[in-house]
Amino acid sequence: MDFLSYIFGFMSALFLGAIILAAVYRGLKRKREKREPVKGYLDLIPGLSQEQRLQVQEIRRTFLPRVEGIREQLRLKRTELADLLFGEPAERPAIDTVADEILGCQSKLEREVIEHILEEKNLLSASQRRKFYQIIVDQFSAGGLGVHDIKSRKN
Repeated sequence: MDFLSYIFGFMSALFLGAIILAAVYRGLKRKREKREPVKGYLDLIPGLSQEQRLQVQEIRRTFLPRVEGIREQLRLKRTELADLLFGEPAERPAIDTVADEILGCQSKLEREVIEHILEEKNLLSASQRRKFYQIIVDQFSAGGLGVHDIKSRKN
């Protein structure tokens, strides 16, 4: 009988632990889902006024479709490059041409992001600009464009 009590106690504890873990997981998941997705650097700055938020939305209305178009071009060109790299025989002139087109798309994306940062910077107060600067440094330190990089859109 002692052995059955032990097994019953162990199974009860295991079941209770599983219920607690499931509840914690569900709560954390719900909290994560409620958060607005980051669409730009200014989403990372707390305390924007309603007017600033409206101006940011207007800027993004044109910016986001432009950069998404560039990202799509990059994806297509990289697929084309992969096909050329593994084609038999490898056509070096075609590979170089597509590589140059990829560099052009990357350069275009960089210019768009720079223009976007300058535009958004003008909306901010001095203290918000200091925070914005730190965000940009942190985002760029990873070696890309941060939230606007093509890698950040794979989710």
